[in-house]
Amino acid sequence: MAKYSKLQVIATMKETGMVPVFYHADPETARQVLKACYDGGVRAFEFTNRGDFAQEVFKELVKYADRELPGMILGVGSVVDPGTAALFIQLGANFVVGPVYNPAVVPVCNRRLIPYCPGCGSASEVSAAQEAGCDVCKVFPGDVLGPAFVKGLLGPMPWSQLMVTGGVKPERANLEAWFKAGVTCVGMGSNLFPKEMLAAGSWSRITELCRNTLQIIQEIR
Repeated sequence: MAKYSKLQVIATMKETGMVPVFYHADPETARQVLKACYDGGVRAFEFTNRGDFAQEVFKELVKYADRELPGMILGVGSVVDPGTAALFIQLGANFVVGPVYNPAVVPVCNRRLIPYCPGCGSASEVSAAQEAGCDVCKVFPGDVLGPAFVKGLLGPMPWSQLMVTGGVKPERANLEAWFKAGVTCVGMGSNLFPKEMLAAGSWSRITELCRNTLQIIQEIR
């Protein structure tokens, strides 16, 4: 079951401003990355369902975080159907993120008071998700929609809480564009975990990258 309440999850996303998005088939590599992010100040982490037996790796990460990383909130990403959402919730997911908005996922998450952050690419999708009870909507793909989409949507819908994923980089100019447009937080994947760092096991460099990114976010807010 989820260890953290819905309010705790959303508050943590807002406070830190960044949710790393990561997948790896090797449990030990995933643990090392999770620990590196934690040491860098990350407190909400999305493990994506992007490979065979991803749920087994996720299960190990949840157990590891419970033992070693107090305050680390783990969620699952790349969820497109209610069955997958239910599976990961049972394994301890504290939030569920999808690349699309699937109304069938909503009751599965709401029944257990788990935040569902669906991928939305239009004002109508965001509105429909909000009506169903989604507190935070994911703007995706961010690199296609851009900061102007966020700013434009918040004009007539200023109550919206948006997390953008895709096209987010650990660079001041990029982050300034998103946060000045009005995002609540950003999701960051491959740009936060360069392949060469993973291959070399440069966990301290990932920690430094996370720490620097979170510092930039705090400065520009």
